Amino acid sequence: MRVIVGVDESDESLYALQWTVNNLFNVLINSAAGGERNLLTLVHVHQPSKHYGVGPSAFPAGPGVAAYPSTALVDSVRKSQEQISARILSRALEMCDNKIKAETLIVEGNPKDKLCEISEEMKVDLLIVGNRGLGRIQRAFLGSVSDYCAHYAKCPVLIVKPPKEMAGQ
Repeated sequence: MRVIVGVDESDESLYALQWTVNNLFNVLINSAAGGERNLLTLVHVHQPSKHYGVGPSAFPAGPGVAAYPSTALVDSVRKSQEQISARILSRALEMCDNKIKAETLIVEGNPKDKLCEISEEMKVDLLIVGNRGLGRIQRAFLGSVSDYCAHYAKCPVLIVKPPKEMAGQ
């Protein structure tokens, strides 16, 4: 079985990963099928750097003024994003049992689009995402990665809701 879990810095996504390890992979490992053919892919999607103004890398610097960041600044921001992603995935990998074959993947883009694209490209059997428990209004304005994936992914999607005591935080 090939499974993707979308992870970010939220407690809800890490709970979804922990649920996956405890309730899916440990069962697969202990079953007659064994764990050899199972692969868990941890995917972190970070947003691309924002581009403001008329130029491809201009940003507002005051009324009627646009500034253009240096290449060094753009590279520094990208490197920082990669380091944050690596820390998130390192923490996620620590949660995986040594018996689980796991790999990590960092991509740039819109998380809901990229999770659906990657799951289709990798021909996964299951996409697992956490759920922040947004209300209807928040979901309408902010969007919901889990809701989008449930409707547009080409594979089965499992949305792991956090326990009630966690959802209130």
